[in-house]
Amino acid sequence: MLNYKHLHYFWAVAKEGSIARASEKLHLTPQTISGQISLLEDKLGEALFNRVGRNLELTEQGRLVQSYAEEIFSLGGELEEMLRDAPRKRPQIFKVGITDVVPKSIAYRLLAPALQLPEAIRIVCREGSMDNLLAELALHKIDLLIADGPIPASVNVRGFNHPLGNSGISFFASHKLADTLDSPFPQMLNNSPLLLPGETSVIRNRLLGWLESQHIYPQIVGVFDDSALMKAFGRSGTGIFTAPTAIAEEVQAQYDVVLIGQTEDIREQFYAISVERKISHPAVAAITETAREWLA
Repeated sequence: MLNYKHLHYFWAVAKEGSIARASEKLHLTPQTISGQISLLEDKLGEALFNRVGRNLELTEQGRLVQSYAEEIFSLGGELEEMLRDAPRKRPQIFKVGITDVVPKSIAYRLLAPALQLPEAIRIVCREGSMDNLLAELALHKIDLLIADGPIPASVNVRGFNHPLGNSGISFFASHKLADTLDSPFPQMLNNSPLLLPGETSVIRNRLLGWLESQHIYPQIVGVFDDSALMKAFGRSGTGIFTAPTAIAEEVQAQYDVVLIGQTEDIREQFYAISVERKISHPAVAAITETAREWLA
């Protein structure tokens, strides 16, 4: 069985970059720490460090062990914190996964009602791809998944889709780029630089289909899985970008861009995905009820 004391000494050295600095922090002699790490390497059958000058550099196996150690001791710290808070009312942990294509402003507006509940709630947010977050949902590592589409038919995960609502699409450009657009919307998009959401985004194909139906052919200059990164490029003037009309004012204020057009022909939908058919978690109920009013 793994000796967690040895693992803790390894973790400290990995964080500090040297045995000397780790020994000062742990109030142990360098010889003690070095010996404990050697025992851990013997147990694992792999070298965890390479010596580079006076410092230590993690091997590939060492980086893998460090990632597990980070999670182990992070959970240990969380346990200590929870036990210290035992005399007081413990907050209910609410773990949410948010697909990286969902705009951050939308995610915040959707999650904010959970913090207004009478019960103390601690939100833990994780961002990632739909596939990875669905896997975490199936393993009960998260309580809820917020996405721009329902569970794909190709994914074999048991879950339930709870529609939150939808929004039209707005188009934005930097002030400098907007000044060069002299045609009315949407013709101004023809031959103009455009930033697209990534292939994992449901809205991407709807947007391309709409452009095709309008006989508009922009120059695609960037494709982004992360909606915030797309907006950052848009702010710099790289190209026109889209966002849900529901947050149009926030996008203009946050990124200092110009609203150049809107359409209701393209609707971006948002879903809360859970492993429960009937919503029982108070935070999930607050989110779905408020979202359906806001995105009606």
